[in-house]
Amino acid sequence: QVQLVESGGGLAQAGGSLRLSCAASGRIQYMGWFRQVPGKGRDFVAGIVRSEGMIYYANSVKGRFTISRDNAKNTVYLQMNTLKPEDTAIYYCAATLVWYGSRWTEEYVDFWGQGTQVTVTS
Repeated sequence: QVQLVESGGGLAQAGGSLRLSCAASGRIQYMGWFRQVPGKGRDFVAGIVRSEGMIYYANSVKGRFTISRDNAKNTVYLQMNTLKPEDTAIYYCAATLVWYGSRWTEEYVDFWGQGTQVTVTS
């Protein structure tokens, strides 16, 4: 069992930046981020492979968000720049034992973080 502990998030103005962190309790190959707005399921945001550094982004965040990881710390980061009000959501750190790349959906997440609120005001 892997535990994921998130930090970061909060309130930002449109055009601003926020950074999320997610520390895993153990070594896990595939990690990433999902987000959820009220009344909807969790949508894939970004994913990264530990050993190969392969990265995938949802089209909605490409060019604005950057995912990275520090393997020594078993930690994944999500740098969010040029934030938009539509980025407002609860952001969840996620990890999986099988790599799905850009096809990763919430049904194929093995471990979840507790979630952190990101609110972007216009």
